Amino acid sequence: MKRKSLSFFYVFLGLLFTAVILKAVESAKGKYAHMLFNELFEDYSNALIPVEDTDKVLNVTLQITLSQIKDMDERNQILSAYLWIRQSWYDAYLKWDKDKYDGLDSIRIPSNLVWRPDIVLYNKADDDFSEPVNTNVVLRYDGKITWDAPAITKSSCVVDVSYFPFDSQQCNLTFGSWTYNGNQVDIINSLDSGDLSDFVEDVEWEIHGMPAVKNVITYGCCSEPYPDVTFTLILKRKSSFYIFNLLLPCILISFLAPLGFYLPADSGEKVSLGVTVLLALTVFQLMVAEIMPPSENVPLIGKYYIATMTMITASTALTIIIMNLHHCGSEAKPVPQWARVVILDYMSKIFFVYDVGENCTSPKREKEEHRLEGDDGCQRRHKEVRSPLSNRNDDFHLREVDGNLNKSYGIHGKNVRETVNCCSCYKMLIKNIEYIANCVRDHKANRAKGIEWKKVAKVMDRFFMWIFFIMVFFMSVLVIGKAA
Repeated sequence: MKRKSLSFFYVFLGLLFTAVILKAVESAKGKYAHMLFNELFEDYSNALIPVEDTDKVLNVTLQITLSQIKDMDERNQILSAYLWIRQSWYDAYLKWDKDKYDGLDSIRIPSNLVWRPDIVLYNKADDDFSEPVNTNVVLRYDGKITWDAPAITKSSCVVDVSYFPFDSQQCNLTFGSWTYNGNQVDIINSLDSGDLSDFVEDVEWEIHGMPAVKNVITYGCCSEPYPDVTFTLILKRKSSFYIFNLLLPCILISFLAPLGFYLPADSGEKVSLGVTVLLALTVFQLMVAEIMPPSENVPLIGKYYIATMTMITASTALTIIIMNLHHCGSEAKPVPQWARVVILDYMSKIFFVYDVGENCTSPKREKEEHRLEGDDGCQRRHKEVRSPLSNRNDDFHLREVDGNLNKSYGIHGKNVRETVNCCSCYKMLIKNIEYIANCVRDHKANRAKGIEWKKVAKVMDRFFMWIFFIMVFFMSVLVIGKAA
């Protein structure tokens, strides 16, 4: 037991001794760091470029890490992104011998104490021109300075919304020195593309790459070259939200519009349905217009809305014309012969349009048979009505002959006068019956004329209904095909 207690005691002493030594080393390094800082910045100025020979070019290595896309403002064409900007360069006046300072190879100091390259975002679209975040820099013994600074940038981005909501965008982030030309400061991109390893996935956009390209441009104002590094952010819109909230309702409403031709003309709802659908599409069109920039490029969904609204306007106008045909009365002209052949004979069979009052459950032959039976009955009744009249008429002629004979012989004068009065009553009765028959015949003819115009209107309704259904289908397929 005593040996175990002694062993634990020695281990505790060893750990304590190690901690004391480490503490002393840290205090020693802190002491050397203060000495190094005082010696390095005793005669140092951060106002001048840190090169021993002004003819030499200072190379600045640039690396961009995309952390998050905060917003894509299509209407104002501004991309807001959260970036980590890393810049590294060599300062000729900030070097030391690490053996002289107990192996101290790096220190961290505020960035405003050293010279920093004035690299800015050329296509910045922010009203705030404040300085970069004053984070610390890492200074190595060989003079290499590494500066990591976070930044929320707002850059101008040319947005092409021709295929919205199935569009892809390319936004450039161009970094370069604002005052130093390429003979003084040269920018080198450390990677061929931006770093996307720490990117936070966005709910609206997919990142398909961020390639980096170095450009050397000579501006008209100056003869010196000015290098810059352009990072192209390739974005693909996630279209599910817009499909379910903008495109799919429009397609459903578009398929509802041709059904206005199927409504009965006497319902009084044909025109109101077309106007209601047109107003609904106008609301969706305004929603898209609020998102998109006021440019000449009309988005794909906007073209679909305009085409659908034009189609619905045409269908409403055709509905009004067809309703006028439906309500043609007895004063209208008869149906032309070409319309009777083309529309009533052929098109009605193609679109399965029955006579007015018929439906698919009542066979046409039975109706015709009943109608023929009715006509025969009417003829029989007419014969029955006319038979006594004809008999009476014959009797009248016989009595007239007898009357003449009697008159010539002077016999039965009173009976002759009674016979003449009865004949005049029969004549009036026959005239009245003929007048009523003519009125009924004219009424039937006018009614048949109106029924023909109603059937013409019904056939045209069916014809335009299928035409507009086909148009809506092909427009929807065309939109989906262009998106693919």
